[in-house]
Amino acid sequence: MKTRNVSLILILMLTGYFAMAQSENTRKMAFAVLGGVNFQNLNGEDMSGDKLENDLIIGYHAGVNVQIPVAPEFYFQPGLLYSTKGAENTTGSLVSTYKLAYIEMPLNFVYKGQLGNGFFMVGLGPYVAYGIGGKALYEGGSGSLESDIEFKNEVVLGDPLLTVYVKPIDAGGNIFFGYELAGGLFMQLNAQLGMINMTPDHYLYPDDKSILKNTGYGVSLGYRF
Repeated sequence: MKTRNVSLILILMLTGYFAMAQSENTRKMAFAVLGGVNFQNLNGEDMSGDKLENDLIIGYHAGVNVQIPVAPEFYFQPGLLYSTKGAENTTGSLVSTYKLAYIEMPLNFVYKGQLGNGFFMVGLGPYVAYGIGGKALYEGGSGSLESDIEFKNEVVLGDPLLTVYVKPIDAGGNIFFGYELAGGLFMQLNAQLGMINMTPDHYLYPDDKSILKNTGYGVSLGYRF
């Protein structure tokens, strides 16, 4: 009888120890690598104030982040990503495709609660991004033309008129939902809403009221260690 009682106490102590160890493990700083697919668009209005009728394009993202515990089950999660965005527009027989590349820093606050053998995650916060490259492709009939997209805050006299110009700084909000397995593998669904008008000032169109903003969603796979 005493042996059974001692065994039961030992089992309870060990169970409590492993539960506490697992809980402590979730509160440690942890790094992750991740990548995935973007479904992006450029929304807003043209110079006449009409809504842009663009279509989604497929891009991708890859990078790293770190979870820093701030309270039980709550984390601050800054990251650094290479991300491609853009849109496609069809006017008659002309198809215009715009692809933009950014270095992006999301600054999310994350709730991470245990669910089954893993952890449910929900995060939200701002992001800021800097444009580092881009291409515009025009296709119609049997011909095509490709040009660079230049990142500038202001288009001045002497700048090529046929070049597409976009402001280099983008910023907005993120939200994501995901699930992380006990071993560190995770998947999440992301959504992003740009809040900065990326149309630069143009010397030829001082009263230009056009609006251009990045929006999109995506899927990420990653590993946390």
